[in-house]
Amino acid sequence: MLNVQHVSKSFGTLKALDDINFTVPNGHILGLIGQNGAGKSTTFHSILNFLHYDGEISWQNKPITESIFDQIGYLPEERSLMPKLTIEQQIVYLARLKDKPAKEIRPIIDSWLEKFAVKGNKKDKIKSLSKGNQQKVQLICTLIHDPKLIILDEPFSGLDPVNSDLLKQAILEAKQNGASIIFSSHDMENVEEICDSLVMLKNGRIVLDGTLDDVRDQFGKTRLFVTTDWTADKLSQLPHVDSVVQQSHNRYLLNLDDPKAGKEIFDLLTHGQYIEEFSQQPPTLNEIFRMEAGDNNE
Repeated sequence: MLNVQHVSKSFGTLKALDDINFTVPNGHILGLIGQNGAGKSTTFHSILNFLHYDGEISWQNKPITESIFDQIGYLPEERSLMPKLTIEQQIVYLARLKDKPAKEIRPIIDSWLEKFAVKGNKKDKIKSLSKGNQQKVQLICTLIHDPKLIILDEPFSGLDPVNSDLLKQAILEAKQNGASIIFSSHDMENVEEICDSLVMLKNGRIVLDGTLDDVRDQFGKTRLFVTTDWTADKLSQLPHVDSVVQQSHNRYLLNLDDPKAGKEIFDLLTHGQYIEEFSQQPPTLNEIFRMEAGDNNE
């Protein structure tokens, strides 16, 4: 388990992290979200001991020191492969830094290239690969030594939907093998799909923390989806309806100012008769991100 307790970090007068607390249990995926400059990379660099910080960070109840680094897989936001090496040379080199012998890594490289659908073979030089394939090679370098703590800084950046799905499957496989995983992403769909919990940072402080359902439920079920032959104008006259968005023929999204209004609206809309769709839901994570990241939420 990764345990981050009361961590703060300042750069001069800038408070980059302000009393950060969270845990990532074994076999758990945590999404770290926030705008650029919110403190995500500083959090990662603190966990990895790249920075001096105030507070305590432990892995399996022990401080993170060089003796633990072999158990960590880290993908930085800035990609850093060596272009003149072949794929095989690059993977073996970085694996050996994690105390994995070449004779153990070389036989499994082809299967990893196949898993990530890398276009090329292990004798191709890094510089001959597209940016997307270079990123996939670096992801292989991050995961091939079977780390138990995995830190991924914007791992989906630049990947198309197909390759994003390949990475998600690899992350879920590592979770099933008991790894503690923390990653940052600006794409809330990725967070929603694979995370067990999330932490949102704003100006170095945690503003949201919990499971996805817990976080969404904090904002109330203010989104109401209905399929009806009522017009948008008529729906807008219903009590506590702030706005109406037509999504398709006869399907509407009603934004409510009070989530408790659902029953009253249901009775007025149906009069006890069958209705094809009436689904009251909390805001999406993407909508919550926009609300919480805005300047009006200090």
